[in-house]
Amino acid sequence: MLTFFNLIILILIVQVIHFAGTWKLYKKAGYPAWSAAIPVYNAIVLTTIIKRPKWWVILLFIPVINLIMFPVFWVETIRSFGKNSKLDTALVVLTLGLYIYYINYFDESEYLGSRELKAQNKAGETLSSVLFAIVAATLVHTYIMQPFTIPTSSLEKTLLVGDFLFVSKFHYGAKTPQTPVALPMVHDSIPKTGLKSYVSEIQLPYFRIPGFQEVKRNDIVVFNWPTDTVRMFRDQSGKHYHKPIDKKSNYVKRAVGVAGDSLSIENGVIYINNKPEQLPERADIQYSYKVQGKGKGFDPSLLYRIYDITDGIGYADRDQRIYQFQAISESTLEDFKYHPNVASAEPIIMKKGYKDPSIFPNNGKVNWNRDQMGPVYIPKAGDILPMNEKNFSLYRRLIEVYEGEEMGIQQKLTFKNNQVLLNDEAISEYQVKQNYYWMMGDNRHNSEDSRFWGFVPETHIVGKPVFIWMSWDGNASGFNKIRWNRLFTTVGGDGEPISYFPYFLMVVALSLGYRLFKKRKEA
Repeated sequence: MLTFFNLIILILIVQVIHFAGTWKLYKKAGYPAWSAAIPVYNAIVLTTIIKRPKWWVILLFIPVINLIMFPVFWVETIRSFGKNSKLDTALVVLTLGLYIYYINYFDESEYLGSRELKAQNKAGETLSSVLFAIVAATLVHTYIMQPFTIPTSSLEKTLLVGDFLFVSKFHYGAKTPQTPVALPMVHDSIPKTGLKSYVSEIQLPYFRIPGFQEVKRNDIVVFNWPTDTVRMFRDQSGKHYHKPIDKKSNYVKRAVGVAGDSLSIENGVIYINNKPEQLPERADIQYSYKVQGKGKGFDPSLLYRIYDITDGIGYADRDQRIYQFQAISESTLEDFKYHPNVASAEPIIMKKGYKDPSIFPNNGKVNWNRDQMGPVYIPKAGDILPMNEKNFSLYRRLIEVYEGEEMGIQQKLTFKNNQVLLNDEAISEYQVKQNYYWMMGDNRHNSEDSRFWGFVPETHIVGKPVFIWMSWDGNASGFNKIRWNRLFTTVGGDGEPISYFPYFLMVVALSLGYRLFKKRKEA
């Protein structure tokens, strides 16, 4: 990771390269040569030379956006000195701006102070339009609103597989990209290729723009999967890859516990600070059930459709008509149990004391499982945690990775001779540097969540889903593939979601009608 000092050195190197390649051009434009060497000031002068707005300078200091703006400045600079051909444009882009060195030292072209700002050919005009469209879209995508697709059923029934969301970056505060050399508007891989979309060797320090609210208990949150080591989402190769925070796969879960909470799970029920969790009205928890059928009319697939059960049906004992329904929601459970062909429906709850080694803290030393675990304290920034054998297991990754490796700090935690050692020095306590959260899916028996990999650091929070603009049912056909009642609905709120799609269509119709009326009136 780049330290502040290294970042300054990198900026100075860029300034030296810029000065060496442009100082004669600055002189031709009527400015002293030294003006090409002063950081920031040289960019302001350059915008004057190329006749572009000074706010472009700000774009040069926004990670990822600046990678797009550099070619824009290169092209505009050579055009200011009469180089308008397709060949000139191609040369300056393909040489990463070094073609400007040739113009600076070996070309006699004069400065065109009164040049036509519009590109001299269609190709140049198209290039400029495309670049600025990418800049605008990247700004929105990175700092304001990002589209997101629900890939799994972990949050059924609140969010469905095939929901297309807008995720707000500004509610919790947008993170500035930590991986600045990356393709804009793609995540960890280039679509259709599987190739990595970023250069991980250059990493900027973590920084978050202040948001309008903190993550609240029961918020639905998009975050970077803390233990992601796969090349791309749903990679089944089994190979492990080290990924920067902002390139880890995006997950969406409910923040059932926030910083400062103590959480435990008993018989599948979450307790927060020794009280049963209080879920919002729209939340609909699901569990797996062992179902005993009765009567000649018993048909598991029919029940699956009637009660809108989103996950599959397993066969516990087909001869005895005992089936495992993967996800029955609490809202339909009573109706389901009283169906004439259902003899009984019992939740499949793991017993207290059963040890599942895949459950956090993943060391096989606690008798925890998906339905019985805790208590676990979720740290907040500034907390002083006592360091003992138990806390060593719970907070080891937190200290070594989230507050160590990912922040560019070497922190190695060990337990030896009944003592906790941090970088081989005995410690009795540790002060936490950031807030943490406990994320879980509403589909409690089909959700890979904090029960399996622990805490989600504040540095991994991406945004808050606020709006469903499209919902696509992959199991339906024709027009039924679109879940019309979910279009243009909000993610939060109480009561049944209300679709604003008719209002959207009304606004579009009025807008088109007004434009048609105006066009006829002008004619």
